[in-house]
Amino acid sequence: MIEFLQSARSYLPILLDGVAITVGLTVAALVLSTALGLLWALMRYSGIGPLVLISKGIVNGVRGIPILVQLFYIYFVLPEFGIDLTAFQAGAIGLGIAYSCYMAENFRAGLEAIDKGQIEAAQSIGMSWGLMMRRVILPQAVRTVLPPYGNTMIMLLKDTSQASVITVAELTMKGQQIATSTFDNITVYTLVALLYLALSVPLIVLASFLERRFAAR
Repeated sequence: MIEFLQSARSYLPILLDGVAITVGLTVAALVLSTALGLLWALMRYSGIGPLVLISKGIVNGVRGIPILVQLFYIYFVLPEFGIDLTAFQAGAIGLGIAYSCYMAENFRAGLEAIDKGQIEAAQSIGMSWGLMMRRVILPQAVRTVLPPYGNTMIMLLKDTSQASVITVAELTMKGQQIATSTFDNITVYTLVALLYLALSVPLIVLASFLERRFAAR
């Protein structure tokens, strides 16, 4: 145990640098995936034929491609077309696009859970589509969306580790670098696992708090 603590003391500063990048990558990808996911869901919910087909095509197409392949394509192939991105930018965009499809399904489930009678009532008093979405549909959909949204946030946090394959120096890559140079696999990967757990627990608590907060309204 003493040896573990001594090693952990020397490894932690390096791993914490990776934690900072992991958090930044998670936040950037979460913002992008939420915005795009809501867009895909609203397109699907609109009932407008072309928009529904485009949304279905994007969601099904992206979900059918592994995240690693998407990251490779964005980081290694797009430069061939003159689009040069840093590893961090490519990771955030790749994860954001990949997770936007899961977000879209979460949002769609929330939207479709709204009682059709409320929509008809809003239309009967002359509400525009945009006003109806802001005042009637979205506030209620949030209650349904929050539990799966919280789970998706945690999955996204853990999947930032996949960005290490395109040289993003996040937590997993930092751990790999230390393990490669020290061969102290037990200590390094135990610390990496504990740090991921420490990052996940606040998200679990936050998701539970928001779920209770909105359920009480």
